[in-house]
Amino acid sequence: MPDTAELERALSGLADRIATLRDDPDPGAMLRELDAAEELVRKALSELARSRRRRDGGSQREQKLLRQVFRALPIPVIIMDTGGTVRRINNETTRLLGSPAGYLIGRAFPLLVDVTARAAFRQRLAAVLHGDDSASFQTRLAHQGRAHTVRLVLSRLRMPGEPQEMIAGVVLPTEVQLPEPAVQAGVPDDAAVLAAARRHELLSRLTGLLLDEESLREPVALLRAARLLAAETADWVIADVARDGDLVRSVVIGPSDQPVGRLQRTVEEAPPALAPVVEQVMTTQSGVVHEMLTDDSLLGGDVLQAMRAGSLLSVPIRTDGEAHGVLTLVRLRDRPPFGLADLGLMEEIGLHLGLAMRAQQGFQRRAQAADTLQTGVLPRTLPEIPGFEIAAAYHRGSGIRAIGGEFYDVFPVKNGWGFVIGSAAGRGEEAASVTAIVRNGLRVLSVWEDDPGQALSKVSDALVAQNTGLFVMAAAGFVRGRKVRLASAGHHPTALIQPGGGVRFSEGGGVPLGFEEGSVPPTEELTLSPGETLVLYSDGLVGAQSPAGDNYGEQRLTEALARCAGQPPSAVVKAIEEDHRAFCGSHAVDEITILTLRRPR
Repeated sequence: MPDTAELERALSGLADRIATLRDDPDPGAMLRELDAAEELVRKALSELARSRRRRDGGSQREQKLLRQVFRALPIPVIIMDTGGTVRRINNETTRLLGSPAGYLIGRAFPLLVDVTARAAFRQRLAAVLHGDDSASFQTRLAHQGRAHTVRLVLSRLRMPGEPQEMIAGVVLPTEVQLPEPAVQAGVPDDAAVLAAARRHELLSRLTGLLLDEESLREPVALLRAARLLAAETADWVIADVARDGDLVRSVVIGPSDQPVGRLQRTVEEAPPALAPVVEQVMTTQSGVVHEMLTDDSLLGGDVLQAMRAGSLLSVPIRTDGEAHGVLTLVRLRDRPPFGLADLGLMEEIGLHLGLAMRAQQGFQRRAQAADTLQTGVLPRTLPEIPGFEIAAAYHRGSGIRAIGGEFYDVFPVKNGWGFVIGSAAGRGEEAASVTAIVRNGLRVLSVWEDDPGQALSKVSDALVAQNTGLFVMAAAGFVRGRKVRLASAGHHPTALIQPGGGVRFSEGGGVPLGFEEGSVPPTEELTLSPGETLVLYSDGLVGAQSPAGDNYGEQRLTEALARCAGQPPSAVVKAIEEDHRAFCGSHAVDEITILTLRRPR
């Protein structure tokens, strides 16, 4: 194409000739000059178009190359405007944050930055906009359940076609990791094995805790589980339980190195229904994990901000198809965040807790029923038997097996008084109902029967006919004057304390009640001398174990009774109780029953 000076000279000559032609009437000369002018303009336009195509084609090829390089960069790069809004991201950023470009472009980049570092981000952004070449700082980026600790480098740049300056954010790893030797196929990674072992150990410890008898008897399972989780895997543990259609905050445990203060009381008093994450988990019955918190209102109000929470995990406490509550764990900002492996473990723990709570509710209902039944088989007061002193004691014990199995009674019979002590080979409300049959049946039959063995035999036949599936070990006696007629149906022998300190035992034994039809318990008759004391005791006493696993046994009982010679029945009962307590300590689980009858001097 001609340069500007040449074009100007050509146009000036053309103008002079056109001015001369205005005075020349020859139209042919004018047309020739116009044709020359047209040709000159066409050549200029043609050269101009070719030049533009050369320049535009090169620019487009360059821009395409730059875009391809940007997309393929092996490190995450985010282009944002001066307000911090994401304008472009490359493929590595998409992989890092777990969302497509279409989802992230147009969003505020500070929302991807750890809440504790957002102020630092804005300060560095302002510094770059006001003249600094670049700025860098360490922070955490999180999105879609992923969290990464990185070094973020901010740089100012001007992009072709953009009317304003832009900011490039380059995400660098915080440490260089050298390539590790390839792991053979099928050989597990050591770190993964260790993490799995720790999760298995935590689950095993919690399962053992939930299966403990006391966890079933008392509402302590949830509290114990929360304490274990607070000690092993979280800074805050919050449990909300469903009661009568509403969620009630049941347990709140804060960091062990902090005293119970205003924040913990605030969390305890906060209504669970106002916590969005609790409502979400309760509604969906599925757990959620926030590896890096971007919403401080998940537990309602500014609780999470006051906690300085870094990550949160919340799972349902449930059984199949039924939610019993929500378990929420919080870790502080200086600890590694919860991950998907933690979520899976806690969902399993939530299921274990739900099953334990359901078992506890069922156990307590049965225990209440057994207590109600047992109230009817234990006398409220002991009657006065002429010519004798009497005392008794019953201790429920502390184990699951201690519900509803043992009983005693003292009642009038024809021309005298009767007594019975027994224990069912079973527990719960079913055992309590069977012992009620024995107690009430013996009371009725003793009106016609002179021998306790015959009365027990008929009660045994009744149990067989009722097909209860349970049998009862019992000892009964009828007192007339100085004589006591004893009958035993599979029971321990009765002890007789003599005034001089000697202790001897009746025969005992026999076939338990309800075991077979037609069985008749063996009987024997004793004549009590002044100062002698009969002691009847249950299997729960002599079968009790010490913490070391030793049985209390009749030998130790004999020694305890020998020390009670000459003492009234109430003192004998008290001495046995104290000796049993000293032997078992807090290990006593079975119920025990003691009945004493003494002829005073």
